[in-house]
Amino acid sequence: MAESDLALIVEPETLAARLSDANLRIVDLGKPDNYARGHVPGAVHLDYAQIIGGAKPTPGLLPDPKRLARVLSSLGIAPETHVIAYDDEGGGRAGRLLWTLATIGHQHLSLLNGGIHAWANEGHPLSTETPVIQTADYPIDTTDRATAELDYIQQHLDDDGVALLDARSPAEFDGNKRFAARGGHIPGAVNLNWLDTMDQANNLRLKPAEQLRAMLDERGITPDKEVICYCQTHHRSAHSFIMLKSLGYENVKGYPGSWSEWGNRPDTPVE
Repeated sequence: MAESDLALIVEPETLAARLSDANLRIVDLGKPDNYARGHVPGAVHLDYAQIIGGAKPTPGLLPDPKRLARVLSSLGIAPETHVIAYDDEGGGRAGRLLWTLATIGHQHLSLLNGGIHAWANEGHPLSTETPVIQTADYPIDTTDRATAELDYIQQHLDDDGVALLDARSPAEFDGNKRFAARGGHIPGAVNLNWLDTMDQANNLRLKPAEQLRAMLDERGITPDKEVICYCQTHHRSAHSFIMLKSLGYENVKGYPGSWSEWGNRPDTPVE
C-alpha cells in the first residue's frame, strides 16, 4: 500500500529521523486537548467527524467526494503526499483516515505504531506549536475502492473465497450487547476484537506479526481470501483493515455501514 520507502507501519524512531522530510504530512486524530498539550512536531490536527459522512442510525459512512477533497486539501494533502496518521486510542481513528485514503486510491500511507502513547512514552519530542498549512489540491472522483457495501456482502454470504472479520467485542458479536435494533453478527463472520490485536504492554502497538497471523489463521482468515472488515461504524475495523494490509493481505475491504446499518435493517440475515 505504501509505495515510498516508508512502510505501512512506521515505528516512532523511524519517524523521528524523518520529521524534516518535505513530502510528509503527519496527521493527529487524537482529542483536541491532547493535541494542544503535546503532539508529534509538525503534526496537524484533524477532527475525526470531518472524515465521517453518515448520520444516525448509520453514522460511519464515507463523506461525499467533494467534502473529502476539501478536507484533504485543507490539510495540505495532495495525491503524492505521504500521510502518517496517529491518534491517542491505539489507532482506530488513524486507521479510519488511512482506510478513507485507500478508498480514493491514495498510495502513500503509514500508521504510527502505538500512536502518541509510543511516541511520548519512549522519549520522543513533543510540540505545542500548530503548524501553518499550505493548502493543496486533491481532486477526487470516487470513494469506492477498498469498500464493500451491504448488497455486495449479501451476494457473497455463501462464497468460500470471502471472509467476514467482525472487530467488535465478543459480547456485541454474540448479541449480548446491542447497539442496533438487532444483536448478533453477519452470518459466517468470525470475531477478532480489535483490542486483542494491540499489545497493551508495548504502548498499544500492533502485536508481533507472527502472533497476529496465528490469530487470523485459527479463525480461517487466510491471505488467499477476500477479507471484509466491519464493526459498529467501521471505526475499530478500520484498524483491522490496516493490520491485515500490514501482514500482506492484498484483497481487504471495509464495510462503512457495518453493524449500524446491517443490524438496523429488518431484512438482513443475522446470526
